[in-house]
Amino acid sequence: FPGTNCEYDSAKAVSDAGAEPEIFVINNRTPENISRSVESFAKAAAQSQIIFIPGGFSSGDEPDGSGKFITAFFRSGAVREQVEDLLERRGGLMCGICNGFQALIKTGLLPYGRIDTVRPEDPTLTFNTIGRHISAIARVRVCSVDSPWMSACKSGEVYSVALSHGEGRFACSPEMLARLIDNGQVITQYCDLEGHASGSGRCNLNGSVAAIEGIISPDGRVLGKMGHTERRDADVCVNVPGSYDMPLFESGVKYFL
Repeated sequence: FPGTNCEYDSAKAVSDAGAEPEIFVINNRTPENISRSVESFAKAAAQSQIIFIPGGFSSGDEPDGSGKFITAFFRSGAVREQVEDLLERRGGLMCGICNGFQALIKTGLLPYGRIDTVRPEDPTLTFNTIGRHISAIARVRVCSVDSPWMSACKSGEVYSVALSHGEGRFACSPEMLARLIDNGQVITQYCDLEGHASGSGRCNLNGSVAAIEGIISPDGRVLGKMGHTERRDADVCVNVPGSYDMPLFESGVKYFL
């Protein structure tokens, strides 16, 4: 999508995990281009097992703009039909990181696992409490593995992850928070050096409620998170202590083997 900038890192991470990624470029220069992109994407989705929405700055990351065009695209008839077919009939997976997480939230795919009308009480991702963009390494604790995306992880494991966003603060009502926790839909939380979920500004950099970094759909097959798990390599962050190899993509690929 216009503004996406993590597609190569994402494709490499997926490829390293054993899948065959296809980067699909959305052409939005004219209405006709968008229509053709919708048609072509629907055909590609019909032959895929996973739809991955990478991060970036869609719509220039304008206020409440990140994810808006992505959301409109996924609500279009042909694309929506293939997403529903993937999740409801073919047992496929979806994942969104950063901007992709925002899109999943705005479509209702998170927390509900289906494209739906977004209601006022639903979760949202909004401005960081510090009022500016965050570029930092955070520590996140795995608190649920009830998802195909987390099958190779263990509860309590702590991983380091890159953050890069201006609107990454997870917010929801107390009632929705209780529901997500009761359903086991909170998968990762920002944590301190001892591995405890923390609301401290030094740990929970964007100010997310309950230190939530990632959530899943009720059946676990749709996952969204703010931290860039795809930004990992032997030569990345070599001078910053921590484990960066969360087996997210390996778990997703293993689900189909």
